[in-house]
Amino acid sequence: MVRRSRAISYVIATILLVGIVVILAATISTVMFGFTDELREPAPNVAQSDGEFLPQDGNSGGIVKITHVSGDPLTISEIEISVRAECSDGTRRGRIVNLPAGSGNAIRESDGQIEGDNIFDERSLNLIDNNVAGVDNGGALLQGGQFTAGDVILFRIPDSKCSLTQGSEVSVEIVHKPSQAVVVDKELTA
Repeated sequence: MVRRSRAISYVIATILLVGIVVILAATISTVMFGFTDELREPAPNVAQSDGEFLPQDGNSGGIVKITHVSGDPLTISEIEISVRAECSDGTRRGRIVNLPAGSGNAIRESDGQIEGDNIFDERSLNLIDNNVAGVDNGGALLQGGQFTAGDVILFRIPDSKCSLTQGSEVSVEIVHKPSQAVVVDKELTA
């Protein structure tokens, strides 16, 4: 008689199979949970916005006016404004950060609210809005809170910091910081 011996019994094989499945499940769940940590919240949807560049008679420079027409509200503290301007001496790029407006109702480099090229008027937004029809409260950057339908964001690019000739392009992007998404993108002409 020939006896056959088996190296592993059925019980041990079942235990090994269950152990392999548990290890695979633990590995896959660790990898999947790691990916979900990197997901960002979805960006708000600004369905429609409007942009204007308003030249100032008697003053050098002009005012950028962005109007939220429809869509989701944006929390002012969660946005940054990126501006690229074709100045007479070359293209300059600046960012307005750490919103809403700081001391003196203004956006100031000394308050850490301007990054990159400082092409912005650092006077009070209340002074700037005097030149814009229908805006008497400094706009959404001054009020803080939400940028909702009907609200206006405005800031001034003075000639002393960026001389814009007629036909110069000014590009404005509003970035939602939590999602890193551009929610408003406007190309304006001086």
